[in-house]
This record gives sequence, structure tokens and C-alpha cells, in this order.
Amino acid sequence: MTSPIGLHRVVEPAGVLPQAADRLDPDPAIGADEVRIRVERLNLDAASFHQLRTEHGGDGAKVRAAVLDIVGSRGKMHNPVTGSGGMLIGTVEAVGPASPLGLRVGDRVATLVSLTLTPLRIADDLRDWDGLSEQVPCDGHAILFARSIAAVLPGDLDPQLALAVLDVCGAPALVARVVRRSLRDRAAAAGPLTVAVLGAAGKSGSLALAAARDTAAGGAVRTVGVVRDDAERVRLAAAGLADAVVIADARDAVGLATAITASTDGTSGGGADVTVVCVDVPGCEHAAVLATAPGGTVIFFSMATSFPAAALGAEGLAADVTMLIGNGYVPGHADYALRLLRSETGVRDLFQARLGTEAPPGLAD
Repeated sequence: MTSPIGLHRVVEPAGVLPQAADRLDPDPAIGADEVRIRVERLNLDAASFHQLRTEHGGDGAKVRAAVLDIVGSRGKMHNPVTGSGGMLIGTVEAVGPASPLGLRVGDRVATLVSLTLTPLRIADDLRDWDGLSEQVPCDGHAILFARSIAAVLPGDLDPQLALAVLDVCGAPALVARVVRRSLRDRAAAAGPLTVAVLGAAGKSGSLALAAARDTAAGGAVRTVGVVRDDAERVRLAAAGLADAVVIADARDAVGLATAITASTDGTSGGGADVTVVCVDVPGCEHAAVLATAPGGTVIFFSMATSFPAAALGAEGLAADVTMLIGNGYVPGHADYALRLLRSETGVRDLFQARLGTEAPPGLAD
């Protein structure tokens, strides 16, 4: 008897959900409501890849061996240090007769659920991966449950580009939701809503900026992109997604708050109304809280976030802010992120520069 949330795949400890399990069973034989995917490429989440690369001193062979060890021992890609995984693309090769996902054999899909709860077995020892990038060419199989989520890959996008976008598609959808609510609750005389994005030149960061601009027309939103160095400043400025681009260390609470306050020209109580954290390193919680105006909202979209540090830091600063955890799912998030990619040249340019790819044919300008 299969469970729609995958309880039958949990090996140990018994009784926990697949994401919390130490080990899953990746047996390729599927139940009536399961789907088996022939894996083509994994996308490690940024926090996990950063941790593995740092731990192994940038040695690609050691990073590759570490990923193989994690998947081999756990039956899933679930980094034990960061607690995060990523997602994958592949081709549907078997569909149970009771699967509610609407997938068909032969569909090329991206999974929109974390690898931390997806049964996975690697068959090729990752021989085509150098261990130096988040995207991992891979042959193997993965299992989707009845409550899993997957999107059929669009035919007009390069698969690597689509994978990179869908990996972070929850971020722009949630930012759009928060911005809409904030604008609705904001007095017209209060001026533009300030949205600051930390890690703004990255994947989720650039999409978050695009979503903030997309959600409100007529200058109702002012966007501030925070980047780590001048190279990122140049790239983000060229993309045209932010009204102001600030270089600051997202771990430096006072320095970041000062930089954002200066960029807001003293509006919004001296800070951002909405602060979105998209960096892949720990220690940014206090800075995000301090950089947010009283009554504002902080959205944590980094798996490197310590949520006790965020909560206790806000308490210690007597900060009246709402803190949200981006869980990666908002209804319609995949379609929305792909629409932003197609419509925002700046987003597309940043993604392609990150992937080192040329523009794929068929993308609308």
C-alpha cells in the first residue's frame, strides 16, 4: 500500500515524513500512484553546493564523491549539513495507473519538490560532472509521489536554463504576493514601497526584483539590489532590474542597514518595507532585520538561514517586523517565473551569464 506523501519509502527512522528521514528506498518499482523519472540533470541548491565546495576546498572530485556518498547512503540528495538538496529534470519513464500528477511517459519534466524528499538512485557515478557547478549531469532514476509537484519543460527554453529558473520559482511568486498585500495596506501618501533584495544578482534575487517591479506599475515600488562586489554591481545595473544597486556585506548588520537607509533617501522609516534574503551563506539574519523598516516584512529565501537567529535577533533589536519563510511553493509559481524570464531581458541575461550559455532560440524579447 503506497502513501500519497511517500511514507512507504521511508527506511529509517520509521514514522517520519520523507524529508525528515535519514534514508529512503529508491527502488525503481513504482506503486499505483507513483511516477518514475529517468534523471537527466540535478540542480543542487545554492546553499548546499556552497557548503560542499567550501568543505572540500573547491576540489571538484571531492565534491562529486561527497554527493555520491550522500545519495548512496541516504537514497536522496539531502545535504546533512545544510539540510537542503535541490531539484532535477528528466523524462517520465513509468506512470502508475492511479497517479494524479497528469504526467505521461515521455514527458520531459522538472520536479518542483526538493531532492531532500525525492527517492533517488544514481547509475553513472556522475562521470560527466566536474564537481564545479550547481548543475549536475546525471543518469539515474527518481520517484515522485502522489503529492509531489512537477512541471513539463517548455519547448522554447534550453533545459539548463529552465532548470535554473524552476529551481527558484517559489521566490518571485511569494515576493509578488507580499508586495501586492503591502501595497494594498499602504497609505497612498506614504510614497513608493521599497523592496530590497540581498543577493540580487543571483537566480532567486534577480527574479525577486523582477517580481517586485512586475507587481506594481506607475512607480509604486522602488527596488534596491544588494550585491557583494563591483562585478555584480555592474551586471545588475546593466540588467536594469533595480532602481538602486548597493554593494554591502549581507552579514554586516550595521553596514547593510546604513547602505539601505542611504538608498531610500530617508523614506520608509529609514529602511526597506520588504527585505528579501537570497544569499547562500549563513549569518545574514540580523542584517536583514535591521535593514527593514518598522512594520515591514522580511522574506528568507536562503537555506543557509538560521531561523532561531532570525527570531532571537528580531527580539533583541525590538524590531517590529514580520518574518516569512519562503517554502518554495505558491500556486502558479512555475508559470509565473517562466513568464518573468521571457518578458524581462535583464533576468534572462543574468541567468545566461551564470550558466555560461548563449541565448536559446525562441525566447520572446
